[in-house]
Amino acid sequence: MKKVLIISGHPELRDNSFANKIIMEDLAKLLPDAVIDDLSALYPDYKINVEAEQKKLTNADIIVLQFPIFWYSCPALLAKWMEDVFVRGFSHGSQGKALVGKKLLLSFTTGAPESAYDAAFPVDALTGRFVQTAGLTGMIYEGYVYTGGVSYADRTDPTRATAMTEVSHAHAKRLLEKITSLM
Repeated sequence: MKKVLIISGHPELRDNSFANKIIMEDLAKLLPDAVIDDLSALYPDYKINVEAEQKKLTNADIIVLQFPIFWYSCPALLAKWMEDVFVRGFSHGSQGKALVGKKLLLSFTTGAPESAYDAAFPVDALTGRFVQTAGLTGMIYEGYVYTGGVSYADRTDPTRATAMTEVSHAHAKRLLEKITSLM
């Protein structure tokens, strides 16, 4: 059985998330053997324990990054985690082979509807930094699971909240299917 590491890059998962919180709660139930890494709970001060995070990555076969898109990129907490943890000698460079062959899967949400991403700016454009990181580190980029239109701002509208809850649960199920296909 392959070891799965799911990293939540949401900066306030418990208190300021709607869709990502549901997705992570579902994944914890659906994949009880997976290691769940909630960066916002572990590092509210953004002071990353590099050794601990590198150990988790080393032990994993499949690495899932779960996050909302903020201003066409990942949240600052996830970016900081990557900057601190993916260092020369660990993840890349002549001696950095710790991630070679590991599978990288993205799972992300946007507040904007999926229709906001079209030929002029496709959703694939949001994945560039991760595709490049996989290439540099020798990881195998396995694509993404994406859900749009789950804006935290809509959480107080009962109709929207119900719809967002349903698509968030569906996202978690699609992600489970993708992870299972990689095992």
